[in-house]
Amino acid sequence: MESADRMNDVVLGLRDVCLRRGARQILAGVTFEAGRGELVAIMGPSGSGKTTILRAIAGLDPFQAGRLTVEDVALEGGAEISSTTLGRLRRKVGMVFQFHCLFEHLPALQNVWLAPVHAHGIGLEEAKHRARELLTAFGVEHRANALPRELSGGEAQRVAIARALAVDPRLLLMDEPTASLDSARRGELGELLKALVRQGRTLVIATHDEDFARGCATRVLRVSDGAVNR
Repeated sequence: MESADRMNDVVLGLRDVCLRRGARQILAGVTFEAGRGELVAIMGPSGSGKTTILRAIAGLDPFQAGRLTVEDVALEGGAEISSTTLGRLRRKVGMVFQFHCLFEHLPALQNVWLAPVHAHGIGLEEAKHRARELLTAFGVEHRANALPRELSGGEAQRVAIARALAVDPRLLLMDEPTASLDSARRGELGELLKALVRQGRTLVIATHDEDFARGCATRVLRVSDGAVNR
């Protein structure tokens, strides 16, 4: 049974979300919620719809039916998302992609402050200050001037997490966060994510790594054939 505290502080809600690509049904009535200070792990085989769920939450993949809410921002299946709504959603949701997707020609610090300045209208000095704070918090401040190709896999991931948190979102999404990490780095990442949860962040991760999910998630959901099985 879900706790009363979580039900009273729901950050993310999906209700009967369906998504098709051509004739293929990718998501088939996905329904779940995540509350403040929860880390929800979504597990399932390749092609089951894990990543598509994250992309739908982030407003990257439009869905045809159902309803999705992030706090007071609501997306309705089949309805066009206005630029205003999309902007509000992206202030509330940060996403770390499987391969990090850092800008290869920009140093780590600029990767973190670029979107807050150019996409969200935050002042340059404020954004730079926040970026330095985040790199310091994640132990990579000494790599601020390094290009992505000069970073290790673990360092690149921490920079990507810092970038996702640069506008202080309530919800953080991560796709296959352990894919490029050895066992020691997986343990470090787990501790980092648990620290974010203790700060009141809500995290949803898609992963194949059952040991990692069991070690850091507050709940594990399984997805198969585009549907969540609790």
